Amino acid sequence: MSENNKIILQYIKDLRILYLEDDENTRGMVEFFLKGKVKNLYVGEDGSEGFDLYKKYSPDLIITDIQMPNMTGTEMAKLIRDENSEIPIIVITAFNDSESLFEAINLGINNYLTKPLDFGILIKTLGKMARTLNLKQENESIKNILEQYKDIVDESSLISKTDLDGKITYVNRHFEEISGYTMEELEGKTYEFVRHSDMSTEEFNSTWEKIRNEKTTWRGVIKNQKKNGDIYFVDTTVKPILDLDGNVMEFIALRHDITDLETSKEYFREQSNIKGNDLQEAIKISKDYETAINESNIFVKIDKQRNISYANELFYETYEYSESELIGKPYSILNHPDIPERFYRRVWKVIESGQIWKGKILTKSKSGKDNYSNVTIVPLRDSKDEIVEYLGIRHDITQVVQLHNELEETQRELIYRMGEIGETRSLETGNHVKRVAEYSRLLGLKYGLPTDDVNILFTASPMHDIGKVGIPDSVLNKPGKHTADEWEIMKTHSEIGYNILKSSKRPILKAAAIISYTHHEKWNGSGYPKSLKGEDIHIFGRITAIADVFDALGSDRVYKKAWELDRILDLFKEQRGIHFDPMLVDLFMKNLDEFLVIRDKYKEV
Repeated sequence: MSENNKIILQYIKDLRILYLEDDENTRGMVEFFLKGKVKNLYVGEDGSEGFDLYKKYSPDLIITDIQMPNMTGTEMAKLIRDENSEIPIIVITAFNDSESLFEAINLGINNYLTKPLDFGILIKTLGKMARTLNLKQENESIKNILEQYKDIVDESSLISKTDLDGKITYVNRHFEEISGYTMEELEGKTYEFVRHSDMSTEEFNSTWEKIRNEKTTWRGVIKNQKKNGDIYFVDTTVKPILDLDGNVMEFIALRHDITDLETSKEYFREQSNIKGNDLQEAIKISKDYETAINESNIFVKIDKQRNISYANELFYETYEYSESELIGKPYSILNHPDIPERFYRRVWKVIESGQIWKGKILTKSKSGKDNYSNVTIVPLRDSKDEIVEYLGIRHDITQVVQLHNELEETQRELIYRMGEIGETRSLETGNHVKRVAEYSRLLGLKYGLPTDDVNILFTASPMHDIGKVGIPDSVLNKPGKHTADEWEIMKTHSEIGYNILKSSKRPILKAAAIISYTHHEKWNGSGYPKSLKGEDIHIFGRITAIADVFDALGSDRVYKKAWELDRILDLFKEQRGIHFDPMLVDLFMKNLDEFLVIRDKYKEV
């Protein structure tokens, strides 16, 4: 048995198939052929029996003859399509029964086979459909997980979005609850609507101008006012969402309520001037506040020798150390091995100069778990204004960071699966999209693209051939050379992919649209669909073109066998400056060994 057939059998082994045929001999042969290859096979003799079996067993896929007594295959297909428009249906028809075939096509039949039935074609058709079904099921699962992650983030944070003018377009339930305003009341307003008067209009506008113009993430504490007049404080992160050209599309803000902490700090500032008889009362209240703050925040004190002199219970609990294991020990005991030493040197330079340092820190607990915290380190001074120690206040954001990382990973997985859907129409492609993604990332790094662009290219490049979903099987999987008309149909897949993705506001999907549209353009202007030339072709398209061709030539396809490596390299040398960007070809050749490592790592099983 060929490797290809082994792969097909692996795909179809979990299929539950409904098969309908009134001819006893044909039915017996197909039943004998499929038994043992699929999970369940439900067999019937006409459309009426088939519809009953469908309602009883809810199969994954239906194979049906058209001309049958009592109820034809197309009549049954219409009934099933009325209930389930997604279930794949394959019809079997006589070679000359064009009228019934057209009727089936109008019903949205997924595929058709002609009599006498070729079992080789049948098994390949089932394999392609099974692979598509598997990917759809995986994608539905991923979408479901994404929704759950979104729900968790919504439950744990105050989320809002604004347009380019700073007008609110979305707030979640927690934002509504803490502010006292509904989404309807906030929509179209700027954040100035909830700003407390302590923050001047000039300061507010200056902050927003900085976020808009510098296009970087802003972090800080903001004092706001509720609808009922009460104040609240939020630890805020505002991030501009950029398109591929670096233009801001919208702003997303994530906030955490720190009203208790900020209120306590204000209280202490007010109490710093208390004298005489009020002193004992102030001390008592301060103790109560200290207890409250200790219960809700992670504290550590560090002496001037950079040793830990105090930590509260939450600190010990979070990082899994006992008091005896930390007190007197260097603060560096908490340093994470993945964080470079120069980062810690910069932090110490700031605080030892007397400034407050704020930022996100990754720390490793005693058992080796990663902990993420928003950290503020404040130099504490004596009456002579000399630094005596440092106070570190931490807010554990490990869960939020982990959720964010999982969301990003899930998004990458979803896009990779979408790319695979574009390839399912050709079973021979195997790990093609995975290799193309890895080749594209490597070539992007060698070219010197910024890290963010390399990550976008890596994530988006698997979707370069998503447009193949719109190409008929008869053209896409035709063995041998296409006719002129077939080739024109085949070329439309780049525009189909572009049209599927172009309307998205998401940077990765916008990049995927560009890659789909440009990866068949050629350096000399002889490519398609727009005959772009040279650097008019987006760098993502130029990189993916080399990755795609290198992998395609080295893999078996329905229309050819894999080429030897020397023959592939000769083609790239010949097409340097004709098909491909000459600089990219030189980088590819110079680093060929690294590309071959990727090829061998993800070779077909």
